[in-house]
Amino acid sequence: MHFDGGLKLSIAQHSSAGQKPVNEDSLGIRVPEKDQITTKGAVAIIADGVSAAEAGKEAAETCVTGFLSDYYSTPDSWSVKRSAQQVLTALNRWLYGQGQHYMQAEKGYVSTLSIAIFKSQTAHIFHVGDSRVYRLREGVLEQLTRDHAMPVGRGQSYLTRAMGLDVKLDVDYRAADVAVGDVFVLSTDGIHDVLSSSRMQALIAEHGDELDVAGQCLIDEALAAGSDDNLSCQLLRVDALPLADAGDVYRKLTELPFPPPLSAGMVVDGLLVEAEIHASPRSQLYKVFDPLADRRYVMKTPSPNFNDDPAYIERFILESWIGRRIQSDYVIEVIEPPKTPSYLYYLSDYSPGLTLGQWMQKHPKPATQVMLDIILPVAKGLQAMHRRDTFHQDIKPDNILVGDDGAVKIIDFGSCYVAGLAEIAVPIERDKVLGTAQYSAPEHILGRRPSGRADQFSLAAIVFEMLTGQLPYQGRLQNCATTIAFSRMEYVSACAYNAHVPLWLDASLARALSISPELRYSDVSEFVYDLANPNPEFMKDTFQPLLTRNPLRTWQGISLFLLLCLLWSLLR
Repeated sequence: MHFDGGLKLSIAQHSSAGQKPVNEDSLGIRVPEKDQITTKGAVAIIADGVSAAEAGKEAAETCVTGFLSDYYSTPDSWSVKRSAQQVLTALNRWLYGQGQHYMQAEKGYVSTLSIAIFKSQTAHIFHVGDSRVYRLREGVLEQLTRDHAMPVGRGQSYLTRAMGLDVKLDVDYRAADVAVGDVFVLSTDGIHDVLSSSRMQALIAEHGDELDVAGQCLIDEALAAGSDDNLSCQLLRVDALPLADAGDVYRKLTELPFPPPLSAGMVVDGLLVEAEIHASPRSQLYKVFDPLADRRYVMKTPSPNFNDDPAYIERFILESWIGRRIQSDYVIEVIEPPKTPSYLYYLSDYSPGLTLGQWMQKHPKPATQVMLDIILPVAKGLQAMHRRDTFHQDIKPDNILVGDDGAVKIIDFGSCYVAGLAEIAVPIERDKVLGTAQYSAPEHILGRRPSGRADQFSLAAIVFEMLTGQLPYQGRLQNCATTIAFSRMEYVSACAYNAHVPLWLDASLARALSISPELRYSDVSEFVYDLANPNPEFMKDTFQPLLTRNPLRTWQGISLFLLLCLLWSLLR
């Protein structure tokens, strides 16, 4: 990938039982190669098994080995925070469950834990207990974590938080910026409870070029100062950060040339171009045939209008990266090319059919069940994306394919937000492609952090249009650009346009189309469940006055009645 590599660390770690017969500390560092150093980062982890716990040593070892194994098994598209918290939650539950074999949980599998994950230009710190993480920058040692311990007198304390101590885990998280030359230090209390921060700072600064020597000095001096606990430390110096030069990025992005204008009959990398499916100012779609595999694909090519725009090229490249990681029957499949590409393009599965926009023109105001047959698969596709920390951001009728075989799939990844990729810094201004205004949630327009609730809003807008033939909020959302403008919008009931829309279904639409994302459903699955199953809370409003349920039909009826009265009086 264009943002591969670049992060370089010098590392050292030491551990000693000290005056104790058994070393209950555990520590580990993993610096992966190739793509994972970019998408997942490098990990340093240190754990201190609680002395009062009978299985403290086993708990510390489990934390270290389990995290280093499971963290790198999480999806590349997940953010560091989501990946780490998911793994830590599972580890804590296992430790707590094992600890139930003891009379008291605090006597079982209990350990402190501190983690530093270096990804791009950020250090992600996760911490529970009284081990610590420091950062030495320009001669100043700063403690990045706080101890979860309560003093009980005579220099003694007990942990208020630790791995395996409680079924619910409360982990501190912090994102710290990283600069070349920074030294990060992870230590257990056998060192930092004895040595002051100023003394640790002096020792590390004195041996800054020899991290291995500096780590051993920390242990030796702590022992000499009377430490009676296990002693462990890790030191990581940042020697280089990724992609500091925009020219390097541009060269990587432009390794493959844009394809020439294509037409039926041309052959690209063994693929026969049969027809152009669609063309827009940003890209072209072609139906192509692979004679060796006897299979048809859709080839997407970039627009020549952007052949010198690195932000556009990056987004185009990421489309195929995203598509290959979404495994769902309800999302179009991105296919690996049969040959190494000689141009910049990507392939997806070919499925003949109509876009939902075309389908809606042929089937205006479908019955509720027909609508659900299309919307439920779209919701499942969105759930598959959201599980990957990926938000589509441009759900609209033209990005939903209704196949001739009845299969419904989400297409186009050109506006997707991927949490894991958003954490990777690049020295170019990224391309921010907004979704289509009529279907976009207000937070997209206002530049707020993406979430699954924005896709929920777009899906609800499509349902509203399918049932009524009208856009929600009378189509005025596309004219809003400020918080004040959005706050003035008032939801107009779907029943005002289609008397056959049940009130409970309209209520679910009103909630999913709330201007404020906090007022919507917490997950798209809850929204579609209420679409298919009358919510008892909404049923309370079933017997509203006709004027409230359908004001248009009410006034039409009143007008007709008055007209008949007038005609009757004239004929008398």
